[in-house]
Amino acid sequence: MVTLNLTDSVPAQFQISLSARHWDAILFVVLAVLFGISFVAIKTGLRQLPPVLFAGLRFDIAAIGLLGYLMLTRERAAWLPRTTGDLLGIGVAAVFLIGLNNGFLFAGQVTTTPAAASVMYGLNPILAPVFAWWLLGNRISWLGALGIGVALAGVVIIVQPSPSALTDTSTVGQLLVLGAAAAVAFGSVALQRVSAEMASLPLTAWAMGVGAVLLHAASLGFGEPISAAFDPTLATVASVLVVAIFSTAMAYPIYFGLIGRIGPVRTNLVAYLVPVVAALSGWLLLGSSISLGTVAGFFVVVAGFALVERNVLRAELRKRLE
Repeated sequence: MVTLNLTDSVPAQFQISLSARHWDAILFVVLAVLFGISFVAIKTGLRQLPPVLFAGLRFDIAAIGLLGYLMLTRERAAWLPRTTGDLLGIGVAAVFLIGLNNGFLFAGQVTTTPAAASVMYGLNPILAPVFAWWLLGNRISWLGALGIGVALAGVVIIVQPSPSALTDTSTVGQLLVLGAAAAVAFGSVALQRVSAEMASLPLTAWAMGVGAVLLHAASLGFGEPISAAFDPTLATVASVLVVAIFSTAMAYPIYFGLIGRIGPVRTNLVAYLVPVVAALSGWLLLGSSISLGTVAGFFVVVAGFALVERNVLRAELRKRLE
């Protein structure tokens, strides 16, 4: 199983005396914020850049930054893959969580409305338990399944997809986004099964590098023009940097670390908080209004998450009352 020390995600000066469970809760919220702000940046970048090329550039910058940081701050043995499990972990993450996920997601967003894409992509936490049952033999109670369904209903309330919006979008685009959701669900479960010994930060960095190569190969295979990358506007440069640094180099190590500690099913529930963050970032950065449906949907998402995490919340409440 891939593990992540708290020092991989939290600077030493901020490591106050909190339990691992509290750190995981904090990192879960941070991850939702980092993934959520990417929607505004991606939408801006897609105005000039082809989708798969944009996804590849995202991981070029992130991989170079993370690998450079590791080479400068860690001993060589700490960031080089040494075992077959390490190589398998890098391969699984590169193919499913980076290559297929981002290739499908970026390409699907070109012909799919944000509302339809959000609903389709939000299915990945529902698909994850199916793959976990298949690959890991995990079971989920009927209350847990109900909680996932309630949380998905909250996402639907937030994005408010109208029948006309769903019927007017490209079927191919919707299937591509659904493919991205399936890639995330399968990849996160498969990563937990792989017995990688290296820490999640170097595993993430290598996976980003391999994934970037795969994405650029796919971009060339699809015949995407690369000329846009050589004459970008200031807005395009800013969007690529935001997605690459904050939503990738910072977010993915947290994501992989949470998979190793709390499991793929619980980690992928972050997909239910991302639309909330996206709505708030749109309001703060673009002046978009926040509807009553967004507020109501947020509380529905919280209710669904509480059902899924009822045992943890109950134990925490008992501890507080003692």
